[in-house]
Amino acid sequence: MDKRYWLGFNMVSGYGPARIEALLERFGDLEYAWNSDAANLRALGIPRDAIESLLYHRARLDLEDELARVADLDIDILTWQDPNYPELLRDIDQSPPLLYVRGEITPPDALAIAVVGTRKVTSYGQSATRELVSGLVAQGITIVSGLALGVDGIAHTTALEHNGRTLAVLGCGLDEVYPARHRALAEQISTSGALVSDYAPGVKPEARNFPPRNRIISGLSLGTVVIEAGERSGSLITIRYALDQGRETFAIPGSMFNPLSDGTNALIRRGEAKLVTRVEDVLEELNLSMVAEQRQVRELVPDSPTEASLLDLLGPEPIQVDDLVRQSHLAANVVSSTLCMMELKGMVQRVDRSAYVIAR
Repeated sequence: MDKRYWLGFNMVSGYGPARIEALLERFGDLEYAWNSDAANLRALGIPRDAIESLLYHRARLDLEDELARVADLDIDILTWQDPNYPELLRDIDQSPPLLYVRGEITPPDALAIAVVGTRKVTSYGQSATRELVSGLVAQGITIVSGLALGVDGIAHTTALEHNGRTLAVLGCGLDEVYPARHRALAEQISTSGALVSDYAPGVKPEARNFPPRNRIISGLSLGTVVIEAGERSGSLITIRYALDQGRETFAIPGSMFNPLSDGTNALIRRGEAKLVTRVEDVLEELNLSMVAEQRQVRELVPDSPTEASLLDLLGPEPIQVDDLVRQSHLAANVVSSTLCMMELKGMVQRVDRSAYVIAR
């Protein structure tokens, strides 16, 4: 896979996820699509302005130089076709075809919770954020947020203070950290997690960029918790995306006298977010109560390569034996017999006749 052409299309207006998918279906790869003539593009139903935009940028962009510039900024590129592209994000509608990443997104980050909220956080909101995040991190959960002032910054900082992992999703290029006062925090995050954006380096933090980036915050996460949000808070946009994506949504209630709690209280009242008064409310809802212990089981208990490979595939969500056979490339009888032995050892649990989860 040549990432130059993914990079090129990401820098041309008019080529979002749906159009990139259509180009891949029509041409097979983006190199062919990038070099295609206007007639072929028109035959695919691409409008004139998008074709003109491509032709204009194609004549002016040196994709080799652009790729080198990204590398010089210590930024990696992940595309839909990259095996390291986050599976949770890949599963949403309109997932970004390309991500810029400074730092590293690792397999444990598949167990992630988004924590978002107001920039004008109260002392109550600060305490609630620290309590929630420290409890999540203690269970090995990655914290996802948006690097903004207020709740976002406290969430990232608390995760780092407790030696946890955290991902920050930016509404600008990764070389344009916003807000400026969080540059040092961003640097810390890049060494204990990752900075993530679908905006190219050099893109400024314009107001219009932030609502769309919220789909990535929720898309990277099993669930989203909002802490203190007014009725018009941008944090509620993240909740809307999470609901559309079929992800779990949570809200911490606040005082009836505090306008910053109007949004969160309304979510709870309408049944759009589950009430959270303790970290266990989130962990139990998502079946994540024993993640830390489960990871210890993964690391310490396997007695054979077969057990180890099956543990790597199992998690808190049930997976069918047929899927384990397919993903492990092991014989069906080997998988079945190994699972029986692992169940006797207390390593896994059978949740129905043919599905398993890692033991709680």
